[in-house]
Amino acid sequence: MKLAMAWLSLPLAVLLDFLTLRLALRLCPLLQPWDPLALAWGVALARGALLSLSAQAARGRGQGLPGELREALLPLAALLSLLLPGYVTLQALAQPRAPPSELLHGWGRGDVFGLTYGAAGLAAALWHQLFPAGRGEPGPSASLGRLLACVRPDLLRLVAIAGFLVLSSLGEMAIPYYTGRMTDWIVSEDDPSAFGRAIWAMSLITVGSAVTEFVSDCLYNGTMNRIHMRIQSRVFSSVLRQEIGFFHTNRTGDVTSRVTADTDAMSEALSEKLNLLMWYGMRGVFLFGLMLQVSLRLALLTAVGLPLVLLVPKLSGKFHQSLAQRVQESLAKANEVAVETFQAMATVRSFANEEGAARRYGQRLQETYRLNQQEAAAYAASMWTNSLSGLALKVGILYYGGRLVTAGAVSTGDLVTFVLYEMQFTTAVEVLLSVYPSVQKAVGSSEKIFEYMERTPRISPPGTLAPPSLRGHLQVQDVWFSYPGRDDTPVLKGVSLELRPGEVTALVGPSGAGKTALVALLERFYEPQRGRLLLDGRDLREYEHHYLHSKVALVSQKPVLFARSLHENIAYGLGGRSRQEVTGAAQRANAHGFIAQLSHGYDTDVGEMGGQISGGQRQGVAIARALLRDPRVLILDDATSALDTKSQLQVEKEIYEGARAGRSVLLIAHRLSTVERADRILVLEDGEIREQGTHRELLARRGSYWRLAQKQLNGDQGGGSEDGLGAGGP
Repeated sequence: MKLAMAWLSLPLAVLLDFLTLRLALRLCPLLQPWDPLALAWGVALARGALLSLSAQAARGRGQGLPGELREALLPLAALLSLLLPGYVTLQALAQPRAPPSELLHGWGRGDVFGLTYGAAGLAAALWHQLFPAGRGEPGPSASLGRLLACVRPDLLRLVAIAGFLVLSSLGEMAIPYYTGRMTDWIVSEDDPSAFGRAIWAMSLITVGSAVTEFVSDCLYNGTMNRIHMRIQSRVFSSVLRQEIGFFHTNRTGDVTSRVTADTDAMSEALSEKLNLLMWYGMRGVFLFGLMLQVSLRLALLTAVGLPLVLLVPKLSGKFHQSLAQRVQESLAKANEVAVETFQAMATVRSFANEEGAARRYGQRLQETYRLNQQEAAAYAASMWTNSLSGLALKVGILYYGGRLVTAGAVSTGDLVTFVLYEMQFTTAVEVLLSVYPSVQKAVGSSEKIFEYMERTPRISPPGTLAPPSLRGHLQVQDVWFSYPGRDDTPVLKGVSLELRPGEVTALVGPSGAGKTALVALLERFYEPQRGRLLLDGRDLREYEHHYLHSKVALVSQKPVLFARSLHENIAYGLGGRSRQEVTGAAQRANAHGFIAQLSHGYDTDVGEMGGQISGGQRQGVAIARALLRDPRVLILDDATSALDTKSQLQVEKEIYEGARAGRSVLLIAHRLSTVERADRILVLEDGEIREQGTHRELLARRGSYWRLAQKQLNGDQGGGSEDGLGAGGP
C-alpha cells in the first residue's frame, strides 16, 4: 500500500505543480507593476518550496522506490524551480535593452512546462549514468587530497603548465573565429585585404598554440615524473620504517607490488589521463565561454541538447557491453568443454564418444555464434545512435541558427563560428567523460599506496639516547611476549636474564622454546606486552635507532647477504670503510682465507641472497660484518652451525676473547659442545627459563640440560635450531 501511495504521489506532485503555474499565469495581469525578473524569481521560490515539500512527502512514503529516485527527488525539485528563471536572467543580462521575454509570462504553458521537465529529467538521468552513487565504493576525495599534498613542491611548475594550457587553448580558438570572420567578409565582399590578414593571423596564432602546447607537454611530463619518483621514494621509505611484524602479516609480493607496480600504474594513468583531462577541460571552458559570447540562445540550446546526445549512446552502449560479457562467458564455457575433453581423452576414446564430445562442443559454439550476432547488431545500433544523436544536435543548431540569421540576431559568420566551436566542444565533453572515470580509478587505486605511506609502525618510535660510552649490560626483566595476532599464545612467559660485560651467556633449548622471539625483542623488532628490556639501566626504547644497532649486533643461523661485493656486504650499513678494516674483520671471523682465493677477492659479487657462496661462507661473512661494528653486545643465534671445525674454533676464540675484553655475548646454539665454555648457560623451555648454571652444574642436576645432552650423545639432534629470526614468527 505504501509503495502504491509513493508512486501515486509523484504524478500528483506534477499535477499540483502545473496547477500552481497556471494560477501564477492567471495572476500575471494583476502583477504588472512588478519587475519581470523579480516576479520570475518569486514564482520560482514558491514553486521550489511546493516541490520540495512534495519530494519530502514522497521520500517519506517511498521506501519501496528505487534508492536513486529517492535521492534525486530534492535535486530535481531545485532544478525544476531554477531552470526557467535562470534562463531568463541570462537572457536579460545578455540583452539588457530587449523587452521581457514571453517566457516570463508563460509559466503555465504546456510546451514550456514539458520542456522544463524534459530537460530536468535528462540532466538527472545523465548524472546518474555518469556519476552513479551508492555502489559501495568510497570516493577518492581523501586520496585526491593526498595527491595534491604530494604535488605541492611542484606547485610553481603546475602554475606554469596551467598558463601554457590557457595560451594554447586560446590559440586553438583562432581558427573557428577567423573562419567565421572570413565568411562574413566573403558574403559582404568588404575589404578584400582583410582575408589575407586573417590567414596570416590564423597561421601565427596556430603556430604559437602548437609551441605552447609542446612546452606544456614537456613541462607536464617532467613534473609528473618528479612526482612519481617522490611518491615511490616515500612509499619505500615508509615501508622500511615499519615493524618486522608488518612484513610477516603482509606478503613480500604484495608489499613490492604496492611500492613498484601500483605506483607505476597510478602514475601512468595520471600522466596520460590527467593531461587529457586538464587539456580538454580547459578547452571546454573556453569553448563554451566563446559560444555564450557568439550567441547566448544557441549556447543554451547546446547545453539543453548535449545531455540527450551523450545519454543515448551511454544507454545503448551498456546493452552492448552486457552482450559482450555474455559472449565472453559463452566462449569460456566452450573452452571448458574442450579442456575437459582433452584432459579425459583416454576416457573419451575408451567409450568411443568422440562424436558426442564434438557435438557438445559444437552446441556451445552455436550459442557463442548467436550471441556474437546479437553483439554485432548491438554494436552497430550503438554506433548508429551515437552518430544520429550528434547529427540531430547539429541539425537543430543549424535550423535554429538559420532562423536567428534570418531574423538578424546573428550573422552568417557567427553561425559558422558557433558550429565549429560546438563541434570542438562536443568532442571535448566526450573526451572528458571518457577520461574522468580513468582518473577517478587511478586516484582511488592510490588508496592502498597512501595507507602504506601514512601507516604508523606498531612499535614505539626510537629515542635519542646515544651516550659516548656503553658498557653493554643488558637486562631482561619479567618479559611476556606474544606475536601480533596471537595474543592468546604467549611465546615468552616471564623471562628474566642478564648479559654482563666480560661474560658469555649461552641460551639453549628445543625448537619453538622462544629463543628467536627473545632475540627479536633484544633487536627491537617487536616490543614485549609486559616486562622491560634495559641496556645499561636505560630502556631500549630510549636509544637512538642507529646507535642501538651499532652497539648490539646480531648474526643469525641463516644470514642474508645482498647482491653486491663481499667488501660491501661486510661493511653494510657503515658507509665507507677501508679495505684494511674489512680485511681485519674477515680475518677475525676466519673468512679471509676463502675470500682471498676468489678470483676477484673482496670485490666478488655474492649474487642474490648470497647464493654464489656456501652456507658456511655466508655465516663467516655475517660474523665479520658484526665484528666490524665492534659491538658492546654480540648476539649469535646458532651462527656457527654451518662452519667447519677450524672456522668454528677461530670464531669461538674471537667470541671468548672479545668477552674478556668487556663485551657482552649471548650465544644461542643447538650443539651443546659450542656452549660448554660459557660463563652461564640458560635452558629455555616452553617460553620459560627452566635452568641456569655452568655446563658442569647443569649436567650434575640431571634436568632439562642433561636430557638435551643425552639426546645429542645418542645421535638424536631433535630437529635443528630455529631458522634465524623468521622462525617462530607469525
